[in-house]
Amino acid sequence: MGHSAAVWDYKASIELTKDWNGIEQVVLRSPQGASARVSLHGGQVISWRNDRGEELLFTSSKAILKSPKAMRGGISICFPQFANCGSTELHGFARNRIWAIEDNPPPLPPNNNPTGKSFIDLLLKPTEEDLKCWPHGFEFRLRVCLASDGNLVLISRIRNINGKPFSFSFAYHTHLSVSDISEVRIEGLETLDYLDNLCQRKRFTEQGDAITFESEVDRVYVRSPQCVAVLDHEKKRTYVMRKQGLPDTVVWNPWEKKSKTMTDFGDEEYKQMVCVDGAAIEKNISLKPGEEWTGSIELVAVPSSFCTDELHPRLNFF
Repeated sequence: MGHSAAVWDYKASIELTKDWNGIEQVVLRSPQGASARVSLHGGQVISWRNDRGEELLFTSSKAILKSPKAMRGGISICFPQFANCGSTELHGFARNRIWAIEDNPPPLPPNNNPTGKSFIDLLLKPTEEDLKCWPHGFEFRLRVCLASDGNLVLISRIRNINGKPFSFSFAYHTHLSVSDISEVRIEGLETLDYLDNLCQRKRFTEQGDAITFESEVDRVYVRSPQCVAVLDHEKKRTYVMRKQGLPDTVVWNPWEKKSKTMTDFGDEEYKQMVCVDGAAIEKNISLKPGEEWTGSIELVAVPSSFCTDELHPRLNFF
């Protein structure tokens, strides 16, 4: 779609479809053949493929693909809370609501200009039910962009349209597809403090020169750097996540025992995934009436022959 045109038309690279439940999905395509699929259920990115058609996001084969259950996989939006630290349902209600496509959103800052990118703008406003459990007026705008080089960018803007302040936690719950979790290492979080969700959020300091996996991991690395790299040794692929407005990074893999307790997750699927989330969890984000917060991630997937230093010029969205 639009591949042969001399000037690439981003509108021609967007396709609207419906899933088997009748819920709209948006497919974004790059001129080189990369793609991303976004469901209006939860504003969730459910697929991200490179120009060779390889799926880069993990989705469980046992995922429940029916509202009101959030699908296990892809990139889900955790708002207004992450996990169970708040008054709403697990990971908040945003991932379980139907979002609307917004044709003319308020403009993003100039450095987020989507020229040369295929993108979609989504909008979520609270329902009456949401206001009962979390009584705050907000507008949540999400832009999902697929850059011409296949990089995936998510930009969230949350505005307080309430008459009083509110605070929230947030995460892009990002399930990356890997060949074998025992062959994966994460770089960029060494020496940092983390909150260990397996030990009642007790604070520890990372001792390794990289994070590797030999058992269940469920951690919030606080005040983490903008760039984190996930190296898949067997696939010779490196994911790089760059984030803005999100001080923390979540790392999660359920391992064998926990996997067997999850009905929407295969017993052995922990080997094929790792979650690395740009997040704001340790300290809630607070918004006064009329204020707006922005939090963004950019995901890049490249052959591991690229070192992370070489990647910095490619992470040029922000």
